[in-house]
Amino acid sequence: MSFVRHYDVIVVGGGPAGMMAAISAGKMKKKVLLLEKNKSLGIKLLLTGKGRCNISNACDLEVFLSKFSKNGSFLRDAFKAFFLPELKLFFGKNGLALKEERQARIFPVTDSARSVLHVLEKELKKGAVHVSFGKRLKRLTVKENRVHNLILHDQSTFSAQAYILATGGASYPATGSDGSVLNAVKEYGHTIVPLRPGLVALKTRETIPARLEGLTLKNIQIKFMRKKRVYRSAVGELIFTDDGISGPLIISWSRVLADWFDVMGDVPIEIDLKPGLSEQQLEQRLLNVFHEYPKKQIKSSLATFLPKRFILPFLEAIKVDPQKQVNQITQLQRSEIIRSLKGFSLRLTGPRSMSSAMITIGGVSLKQINPRTMSSKLIKNLYFAGEMLDLDGDTGGYNLQAAFSTGFLAGRNAVQLCDSQISH
Repeated sequence: MSFVRHYDVIVVGGGPAGMMAAISAGKMKKKVLLLEKNKSLGIKLLLTGKGRCNISNACDLEVFLSKFSKNGSFLRDAFKAFFLPELKLFFGKNGLALKEERQARIFPVTDSARSVLHVLEKELKKGAVHVSFGKRLKRLTVKENRVHNLILHDQSTFSAQAYILATGGASYPATGSDGSVLNAVKEYGHTIVPLRPGLVALKTRETIPARLEGLTLKNIQIKFMRKKRVYRSAVGELIFTDDGISGPLIISWSRVLADWFDVMGDVPIEIDLKPGLSEQQLEQRLLNVFHEYPKKQIKSSLATFLPKRFILPFLEAIKVDPQKQVNQITQLQRSEIIRSLKGFSLRLTGPRSMSSAMITIGGVSLKQINPRTMSSKLIKNLYFAGEMLDLDGDTGGYNLQAAFSTGFLAGRNAVQLCDSQISH
């Protein structure tokens, strides 16, 4: 029989949620073990915000919750316990100030994710948290609705009074995230909402994007059509990829569209290339160009309205000869040019793979988690935090704040469970 090592609290997963859970428990003088499958902590954290670490957002609570669509209200208790003011205090007392940038995004003043990780590692040491690397969870042993111990792939066995799972979703698989721990909890009755890529580039039916790969369209708006209803994005940027489209607008909408693809298959969209102009204003501007240079080729005349690389694919898509002089353009063709400038059509076929996604949609069903404690409603001494939960927020610092907040709450309540067991 293998030797069993005992702790008060065991946290599985060394990402933002897991580290914060271990710090929260360690501060309360408990014997805490943090298990991480990689050789170092916070590997995915170092990639966030292109290495700058968009750590939170300064918008008000209701707006913040709305960024998690239908599941946002689940986070109220976690944010009541640990939100942006507490996050600023946490990093500030360790010498790392935070700053606010456009769209209320919060970054460390160092513009470095590594400085964020350094503070977390420092706090783990302060709390005397024992960190063990290269440790992969194989299974949980559950008896009478309680975790009795956990067994790792190297056959080592650990036991605790409380267990916190914070192993993330399946995005960025190169960092070790593969969603495998979800199978361990599914075995004991937890419902797992199917995992899908979130905050991800989307693929198109058309091949035009491949010809325009790398081209950025600025100050455009996207119209999404579903069941005869039109949804409009904010005005922003779109980037063509080798198999579709990306950029801030697409990344944000990919979370919503994930559900649409399941129902609709292809999702039709229109790109409004001139959202600041009405069709009438656009037509007048086009006519002015035509009248000034009547013998100019249409491909040259459109340089006022479109990036040079986009002109030929644009004209080919609407079946207008690019060599044609503007005085030969028919009224019908002119109407089609204006219509397409206000609504260039593409059909989205689905997201890129999980390997290119920023976050995971899906995870442990929130119906089986107590939002006041992050504890399982099925297994008495089991807690969850971070991306393992069926929570997915927009870009802008929302997901990292949720990870820190749920981790803090899980750690605090795991300790309270330990204390209640001692008192009894």
